[in-house]
This record gives sequence, C-alpha cells and structure tokens, in this order.
Amino acid sequence: MSVVTENRPARAAYLPNGPHARVAVAIASLGFFLITLDISIVNVALAQIRAELGGGTVGQQWIIDGYTLLFAALLLFAGNLSDRIGAKRALALGVVVFGLTSAACALAPSAALLIAARCAQGAGAAIMLPASMSLVREAFPDPARRARALGVWAVGGAVAGLVGQPLGGFLTTFDWRWVFTINLPVCAGMLVLLTIVARSPIRPAPFDWAGQILAVIGMSTLIYGLIEGGHAGFGTVPVIVALTVAVAGLVGFVIVQARVRHPMMPLELFRARGFRLALPVGFAFMVGNYGNVFVVSLFLQQQLGLSPLHAGLVFLPSAFFAITANLASGPVTNRFGARLPVVAGLTSMAVGLAAQVITAPLGSPILVALCLIPVGAGGALAMPSVTGVVLEGVPGRQAGTASAVFNTFRQVGGAVAIAVFGAMIADPDQVVGGLRLSLGIATTLLLLAALSSLRIQPRTDPLA
Repeated sequence: MSVVTENRPARAAYLPNGPHARVAVAIASLGFFLITLDISIVNVALAQIRAELGGGTVGQQWIIDGYTLLFAALLLFAGNLSDRIGAKRALALGVVVFGLTSAACALAPSAALLIAARCAQGAGAAIMLPASMSLVREAFPDPARRARALGVWAVGGAVAGLVGQPLGGFLTTFDWRWVFTINLPVCAGMLVLLTIVARSPIRPAPFDWAGQILAVIGMSTLIYGLIEGGHAGFGTVPVIVALTVAVAGLVGFVIVQARVRHPMMPLELFRARGFRLALPVGFAFMVGNYGNVFVVSLFLQQQLGLSPLHAGLVFLPSAFFAITANLASGPVTNRFGARLPVVAGLTSMAVGLAAQVITAPLGSPILVALCLIPVGAGGALAMPSVTGVVLEGVPGRQAGTASAVFNTFRQVGGAVAIAVFGAMIADPDQVVGGLRLSLGIATTLLLLAALSSLRIQPRTDPLA
C-alpha cells in the first residue's frame, strides 16, 4: 500500500499528529542518541581502558559485546514490556537503568566489573529502543509523517556518530571514565521531557519467561563461543560446549515461540514480506557499521599510532554526511518508496568498505576518513527506510514487538561482527590483514543484502 496518495488534494486525508508529537520525537531521538553514543564513544577509549584495567583484546571485545549482547538478548522482552506497560513508562524505566549503569561503568575499578556494568547498561538500552520507536508511532499515526519523523529519530544516531568518536577521544585525554559520565545529564533531560508526553496505551500480555531464558542462553553462549573460539581455537572443549549450547538454546527458543500462547517473538510476524526482507538488511548493516567502527578505531590507534582524539576526528566527515542522509531518507522514501534508499544506501556502504580494503596498506588517515563517508551516508539513508517498512508491515498492537525483533537481528549482527573481527585483528603483526579480511566479509554481506532488497515493493505512484 502506498504511503502517499496520488494527488496533492488528498494530502488533507493525512491522520493528525498526536499531542506533543515534536516533544515525543525529540525524546525518542535522544534515546537513540544515547544508545548509539555508547558504542561509538567507547571504541576510541578501549586502548586507554586496556592500559589501566588490563583485559587484553578479549577484554576489549567484551566491553563492546557485553553491552551489545544484553541489548540484543533483551530486546524481545523489552518490546513486550513496551506494549504491556506503555511506551512512555517503559522508556522512563530504560532511561533510569541506563543512567545508573552509566555511573557504575564510570566507577568500575576492574575490567571484570566494567564488563558487568556494560552488560547492565545494554539491558537499559534494550528497554529504551523499542519504547522510543513505539513513542514515534503513537505520535505520528500517518505513515508519511511517520517516515519523516523516523528520519529525525535516526538523526539521534547520526549525531552520536558525529560527536561520539571525537568526543570520546577528547574525554579520554583527561580520563576514559568521562565517556560514561557524559550520559548522565542526557538521561536527566529525557526524564524531564517525558513528563510532558501523554500516557501511552497499555496492552497487557503475559511475559514469555521460557522464551526469554532460552534467548539469553542461546545468544550469550553464541557470542562467548565466537569470541573465545577466535582466540583459543574452535576445537577447544569450552568453545565446542558453548556453541552446542547456543544451537540447542536457539532451536529451543524457536520451538517455544511456536507453541506458547503469548510468545515474545510471534512467528506470525514473519508472514509479512517486508518484515522478512528487513531482517537480513538490519543484520548486514550492523556487521558493516559496528564491525567497521571497531576495527578501524583500533587500526588507527594501534597500527597508525594516532591518539584517541585524532582517531575520533577521522570519523567526523562521515558523520556530517550521515546527518544529511538521515534527514533526506524520509522525503526520498515518501517519493520513491523504500527500495531505492535501501538498495542505494547498502551499496554505498559496500563501496566505502571495499575502498578501505584496497587502501588500508597505505596507512593514510585521510584516505580512511574519505572511505568512511559513503559508509556513514549510505547507512543513514537506508536504515530509516527499513525501519518504516518494519512498522508499516505489522498491526499497531505489535509495533513494539516488531521493532524489538528487527533490532534484535541488528544487534546480533553487531555482536557477531565484533566477536569475529576482533579475533582477526588480535595479532599485532596482522592488524592490516585482519582489517582487510573483516571489511571484505562485511562488504560481501552488504552486497547480498542490497540484492535481496531489490525485492522490496517499489512505489508505483511517486509524487510529482
């Protein structure tokens, strides 16, 4: 079904915005800002954290993946929670948890406690994300206006990409702990703004505890097996046991979802064609995005000898283009449909990553910065459009759950990328080769996702 009508007079048929719609999208964008910031801002601080707290490359991977793991594992639970208690209340709960755990990260005296706090922080982020997307849907019932609002919402992530790397580098020159403390005033501001937003509708439903437990077991053992396998070898007993448990847990999760009365991931969602197409796009995007930021940040510091601040500044041009692409995504989607921005965006990311594969041996930060531009801009163009496809393809009562499933696939992609790519660059003598192999894999996945996205239904009535 087309998002827009065939002629201009019919625009009056647009559904009205909800009360305080602009405030709602501002809060949602701030939430996405925080969630994204705590990936990008931490990456450039990893070298300093390792120097002070130890932990080696495995510790660096877990500082990122601990956050991502709990984020991914609890998103389905969080989507159900958002529907059950209302998006506004769920978002407030997520912000409180995120703020408290950010303080715990800043105060961590050891790598183990920092990783534990990062896991808890990921849980807060999981609660925030589907609630923020549901808040946007409630504020903008009309699909066309919602597409524009989602573009603004996504700007939060783009701004986090803009300030995250250089801000993280700047704060790390004083003390890496400031990269977590900086979250606290943003959390406080969000809680104040939430008092203005109207109460969200509540749709009570029992929690799927069996499914949630199996999801956490399956995902945590999968990521553990991938990280440890990359360093200790995939033939070692602990890794074999972990991956076996992961397969059993994930298979059990699917079986439970098919049989329980109130599943956390209703399998009926997969009947929607657009929803099925969006999942591999989200997975591939995060492999390219998270994997790229992780390996390039370490490459710039460990191989090229850049300071955290200078490494962060390399990402700055890409983030400027990403903001522009975020804002353009909604209008482009409304005019041409989702297929064009998704395919173009994923292809742009693949081109940028392929360029890095070719130019990495030259060791030029300027070339890295130029290659990052199509990566950032392409992802920013594609993701809001894909998000719109997900939300339009499901009933309103399942908006939070659908958003959670989609973002679970995204976060699993990011976690797997960091687990696998981290092992590829662990050897100091093979950093360049590991980076090229990592980004080559990401490029291939993005091109496959772009080809798959050609099946997204095109718009047949673009606005003149």
